[in-house]
Amino acid sequence: MRVTLGVGVISTVASQQEASRFPPHVLASFHIPKTFMSDLISVITANSVDPDTIFANNEMSLRDIEIYGFDYDYTLAFYSSHLHTLIFNIARDILVTNHRYPEGLRKYEYIPSFAVRGLHYDVQKALLMKIDAFHYIQLGTVYRGLHPVPDEEVIAMYEGCHVPLEIMSDFYGKSSHGHTMKQFMDIFSLPEMTLLSCVNDFFMRHNIDYEPVHLYKDVKEAIRDVHVKGIMYRAVEADIEKYICYGEQSHAVLKKLSAQGKKMFLITNSPFDFVDRGMNFIVGKDWRDLFDVVIVQADKPSFFNDRRKPFRRVTDKGVLLWDRIHRLEKGQIYKQGNLYEFLRLTGWRGSKVLYFGDHIYSDLADLTLKHGWRTGAIIPELRKEIKIMNTPEYVHMMTWLQSLTGLIEQMQVHRDPTSRAVVEEWIKEREAMKPHTKDIFNAQFGSLFRTYHNPTYFSRRLSRFADIYMASISCLLNYDFQHTFFPRRTPLQHEASYWPEHGSAGLGASSPAPQDQSRV
Repeated sequence: MRVTLGVGVISTVASQQEASRFPPHVLASFHIPKTFMSDLISVITANSVDPDTIFANNEMSLRDIEIYGFDYDYTLAFYSSHLHTLIFNIARDILVTNHRYPEGLRKYEYIPSFAVRGLHYDVQKALLMKIDAFHYIQLGTVYRGLHPVPDEEVIAMYEGCHVPLEIMSDFYGKSSHGHTMKQFMDIFSLPEMTLLSCVNDFFMRHNIDYEPVHLYKDVKEAIRDVHVKGIMYRAVEADIEKYICYGEQSHAVLKKLSAQGKKMFLITNSPFDFVDRGMNFIVGKDWRDLFDVVIVQADKPSFFNDRRKPFRRVTDKGVLLWDRIHRLEKGQIYKQGNLYEFLRLTGWRGSKVLYFGDHIYSDLADLTLKHGWRTGAIIPELRKEIKIMNTPEYVHMMTWLQSLTGLIEQMQVHRDPTSRAVVEEWIKEREAMKPHTKDIFNAQFGSLFRTYHNPTYFSRRLSRFADIYMASISCLLNYDFQHTFFPRRTPLQHEASYWPEHGSAGLGASSPAPQDQSRV
């Protein structure tokens, strides 16, 4: 008899005569999960995760935080989808105009739903892929151009699915010093990944022989020109309402911190005129009154490591002054500098400082590893993924997948032919479900945080370098300044579970206070 299994339901045997063919332990496995799964789905559905929750990797109390620091792009300022289209189009046209790429590339348009953050790109093989925390490639997520590469071909190219450490990107995700992989950790990198894939696609479609390394470097240079030459900045400033999402909640967070007497500073790689225009739109003309220190064109991550660059004061008209900086004054604008000088001039050290940024490497890694600051990662994609996770479709699918995995684990010890046949059916169904767990988030690459069961490479770095993480800084509005964030104590593999694994969805996150609770 072939056992048919469906998402959320385990088939029972059709008759007593058929039932007599199965050993008791097999029959028991048909019935136990039914009530278990029904109860489990009800509990999970009733305790859906609030997208405005702040999640903790490390225990941290806001009562200990005296100074709050912020990046600008995708931390205080959030951009509409129009910006990625703009970056893609300008960089594409730079390739055609300046690098003499084929005119036919202009037919390609930005594909917002194609890539996700955290992917790796093999520069020499021209492959875009997702890699998990253990350096294994997630099969089904390897793309050459705009088309997936068959699993058999991937396994042949890499002699398996593992990517050795020596060819992975360096600490900041860059491809250098013999590394052949580049990791895209910046939200601004989404247009770059899409452009790389589109150009690869054009060359393959037209059977054009090309050098992948040259292609990668040219696309990288074109994207850099969009930023460095100020093309993007001028476009955003000219039509700010089109590109910047109104930051009413960002303004509310800054006002709340100011009202509590907290020190605040801004460290960004963006130029002053661009930041000033955006902050005028988000906060108002008096935005500088909220910050004790403002640093632009900081050149992160070098800002956190290079002691050689001194601060320079910038006038409101953008003129660089030559005088030596003896203190960082409120209301003034400073350029470049370095963190060591910043610490000397401000005395803001250690765990009383909390810095928010969206780039896990450039914004957060050095601060937590070398300087002991607290760090908060802003992950805008989190809100969309949580909403998907709260859907009945996802809850049913993942509950059944976990139950199915548990059944396989328990039943595999039985070696009789009937038991083995049932287990084989379950294994096939489990494998068949994997693509669905990917596609529900993104048809090409799946979730930002998981490769099927394992955490992604991105997710592992997030847990290492960020004390807390959230969809936007507006999530701070849901907590008072006495709140302590506690990470979930998930059992290690050799530990027993001392708490119901599927209890409240608030476990593992510091849930927002009820709406009627007074907020400080």
